[in-house]
Amino acid sequence: MSKKPGVIRRVFRFIGNVVSAIRYMISLLIVVFFIAVVAGLFVDDIQPMPDRGALYLAPSGDLVDQRSYIDPLAELFSQNSQHDAETLVRDIVDALDQAQYDQRITHILLDTNYMSSASIAKLEEISNAMQRFKQSGKPIIAIGDNFSQAQYFLAAHADEVILNPMGRIMLTGFGAYSSFYKEALDKLKINMHIFRVGKYKSAIEPYLGNGMSPEARQDRRDLIGSLWQYYSSKIEQLRGLPKGAINDLANNMHLRLAEENGDIAALALKQGLVDRIATRSETHAYLKQILPQNNGDFATIPMSAYLGHVKLGLLKAANPHKPEIAVVVASGTILDGNQPEGTVGGDSLAEVFAGIEEDDQVKAVVLRIDSPGGSAFASDVIRDAIAAVRKKDIPVVVSMGSYAASGGYWIATESDRILAQATTITGSIGVYGVIPTFEDSLKALGVYSDGVATTNIAGMLQIDRPMSSETAMIMQSGVEHVYARFLKLVADARNSTPEAVHKIAQGRVWNGEKALQLGLVDELGDLKDAINSAASLAGVSDYNVNYRHKPLSFAEQIMMQISGNMSASVKALGLSSWLPTTLQRHWSAAIKPLRLLDTLNDPNHIYLYCDSCPI
Repeated sequence: MSKKPGVIRRVFRFIGNVVSAIRYMISLLIVVFFIAVVAGLFVDDIQPMPDRGALYLAPSGDLVDQRSYIDPLAELFSQNSQHDAETLVRDIVDALDQAQYDQRITHILLDTNYMSSASIAKLEEISNAMQRFKQSGKPIIAIGDNFSQAQYFLAAHADEVILNPMGRIMLTGFGAYSSFYKEALDKLKINMHIFRVGKYKSAIEPYLGNGMSPEARQDRRDLIGSLWQYYSSKIEQLRGLPKGAINDLANNMHLRLAEENGDIAALALKQGLVDRIATRSETHAYLKQILPQNNGDFATIPMSAYLGHVKLGLLKAANPHKPEIAVVVASGTILDGNQPEGTVGGDSLAEVFAGIEEDDQVKAVVLRIDSPGGSAFASDVIRDAIAAVRKKDIPVVVSMGSYAASGGYWIATESDRILAQATTITGSIGVYGVIPTFEDSLKALGVYSDGVATTNIAGMLQIDRPMSSETAMIMQSGVEHVYARFLKLVADARNSTPEAVHKIAQGRVWNGEKALQLGLVDELGDLKDAINSAASLAGVSDYNVNYRHKPLSFAEQIMMQISGNMSASVKALGLSSWLPTTLQRHWSAAIKPLRLLDTLNDPNHIYLYCDSCPI
């Protein structure tokens, strides 16, 4: 019999086995990873185009002007749905405009079930495209298990709206509410030092009291009132309802619903909001009757696949030597430095404009602004970069999206023409600064700050010390200087005077229609109109439209490609989530306060931000 190994040998043999097992597991994970990557390369995202069929329009997630950049590795572990978290508005508009003249497309099948949210201005832009499509005489059919206000706005454009009998349409009107923290801050002994110019600049009001000021209340009431008027009158027009019907329904929903014994679907049918009540199976059977057939079912092609076919066709016919209209999107809060897409980085966007400045093929630029503002310093960095492009005799046209206010309007002043939509939120020409100090909070815990300094303002922004009167005067002077500069920029851009601009400024917000009357914009129009305007200013009629993006490093491009292939594989395999939904939701809520801190990065602590914009 062989001799039994010693204890030390057995320990090392065990450790060796563990190391080998770990090595094999890592190797297996790497193999699985690359199999998934390769599999993603062969996932066919573009299905065959039917000879005749319906364009299946099913926007998902939030409707946006620019997709938010998500770290590729983080994206791999956040596949919480087989549907996209964001849908580009221009994709929907392009699909509708192409389908209008495409003989293969016989209907639009609009499914809003996967759409999360959209601002009224984005809905207005899609509305324009849907009304252009309707000129073709092709029917639009809208289906939905339920309709939110945003979803129903799109559905109301349909020739026929079908609602699930267990579904509902809730038209509740618009509200704008904020939380106020003054009492909580007092209890926590946190001192908020506020500096502002403009009695309507309400972004800092939550730190000043327990409710809205009369000026902020009036300003916000006027704004949401005008937006609700647009929404309700548009629905009434599209559905052939009497004037005031939508407002009456919202105010008397409780009474109308009681008359229908709580059946919201029946109420929607009775009020003329929908044309048919049908379960999913009944809806499917009905669609089989009215839509073109394909292999025993009705023929459809998803929007993404349809756009793939369209782009392939355009690519084959494209002339790369034609003049170019560059479209630059500034979407999100304006922050200092380099920032990912989905926010507006001062340095990032300036770099994009620097590239345009050196490109001889670019004959005009359209700057699409969808921002409530942010850092004053970053806003001026962007404005300066746009000015350098205009000095090259390249016209710049601004297209305002959901909002282009405060810092968003600051960068719009450097342009040859400004177009806004009727429901765009703009203005908010005002400035504020806010710096918290925690000396009283720390004192309550027995923590004190002491030391020596060479001047009265040394350590002026230390949050563990009281703010000196000298520091407060410096901050207020800075805020007033930036406001005076803001007024002059607007006055020079709009052929006015700082005194005249001040009367409509002071942080007040306006919708696009009112902004046109006040001379803050030149005309009403969407992105398509802005591109046409830019081409006209440049004197070109045959041109390519090129969307410019923040340059990515080689490593970022590789990782995004891998992430995209992995995502395609996950969807193809029918896997909807790598992490439990509950865990994702709690994780997102946990880091939300950290995300909010990211907006406070102006080097001078001076902000051009419109808190009324994301309504």
